[in-house]
Amino acid sequence: MTLDEIKAAEAKVLLPTYERNPIHFVEGEGVHLVDEKGERYLDLLSGIGVNALGYGHPAIENAIAEQSRKLIHISNLYFHEGQAQLALRLTKMSGMDRAFFSNSGTEAWEAALKLARAYAGLLRSEGKTIGTKFLALENSFHGRTMGSVATTHKAKYREPFDPVMPGVEFVTFDDVDDLKAKVSTDVCGVLIEAIQGEGGIRPVSREYMAAARELTRSTGALLICDEIQAGLGHTGKWFAYQHYDVQPDVTTLAKPLAGGLPLGAMLCTEEAARAIHPGMHGTTFGGGPLACAVALAIIDTIEGEQLLDHVTDTGTYFHGRLDELAAKHTAIVDVRGLGLMLAAELDSAELAKQVTNAMMERRILINRTSETVLRFLPPFILGKDDVDKAIDALDSILTEHAPQTAGSAATGGKFVG
Repeated sequence: MTLDEIKAAEAKVLLPTYERNPIHFVEGEGVHLVDEKGERYLDLLSGIGVNALGYGHPAIENAIAEQSRKLIHISNLYFHEGQAQLALRLTKMSGMDRAFFSNSGTEAWEAALKLARAYAGLLRSEGKTIGTKFLALENSFHGRTMGSVATTHKAKYREPFDPVMPGVEFVTFDDVDDLKAKVSTDVCGVLIEAIQGEGGIRPVSREYMAAARELTRSTGALLICDEIQAGLGHTGKWFAYQHYDVQPDVTTLAKPLAGGLPLGAMLCTEEAARAIHPGMHGTTFGGGPLACAVALAIIDTIEGEQLLDHVTDTGTYFHGRLDELAAKHTAIVDVRGLGLMLAAELDSAELAKQVTNAMMERRILINRTSETVLRFLPPFILGKDDVDKAIDALDSILTEHAPQTAGSAATGGKFVG
């Protein structure tokens, strides 16, 4: 089908949940996607943080081919070796003790919310005073299902589906005093993205993360870190919270975990896991043999090719080049992020839209989030020459669309050293 044929068909039969860009991709290679006309696009979004190894990576292709000849699905009523192997790797990497596998990030987050409520119930049965309330951050985004959307801050995600899950209160972003004022024995979980993704690549401070850990320990609430976008290496460490020297009770991950196959995970401590027993929660497809095999191949590749070091090195270079642009173009009001999870915030939503579209016209894929923020989530295999290509394009586009005198922007993202 041609692009026009696809658009016509979708207009008739698909629920209109996305405003798609008018490009029909047919294949990919490395850090590039190829459209139906053979045009190559430098992908600095990687399927919104999913394609960590880029496109056509032999480790993924081989894992899919080999495992698909053995088992694709058997249900979670029976054993297969992939879940145990993957859980062992993830718990070791994260500092956790137990794993639950799901199909997606929002399902992993639902599991975390259910665990927190169940754990609070267990503590109450043991005589402790603890409630059922959640504290979530301003600008947070945790998914599209009813529990996840209830803990997502922006009203446009929640209000069309009211009433959503009750018992959620939002805390001012990175405000330690507001957090201290709102944490009480009514709270069963404090919910944090160490670096907010959809919220604009906004990192919380060391002070905030430390305060959240101290406060939850004092009340018995669980500290729950959402690593769905930042986790599995985007920041140069397996998990973004590891930059803070803080260990949460629960974490969730998904996007790059199985390289494009649906797979999410909720990881937790042994203490929190006491609240779950057979029959309380489950999944039909989560943690199937094929997805687990691919996830193991991806972890092996990240380790074997030392891609965390590469992400740190290339990300530092990318951040530096964005800082150079910020010093030249006053339209850039902030540069922030870690590793290859980066953002350049512009001074208007309209300019951010123009820049995103102009980059696409130059065959470079980025997107904007929180209206004014240019988001960069490239594959881990990105090279510095790819960074230079993107920076040169941004420089030219900003010169054309926002010509102004040179200045300097406040920069973020180097908050943890």
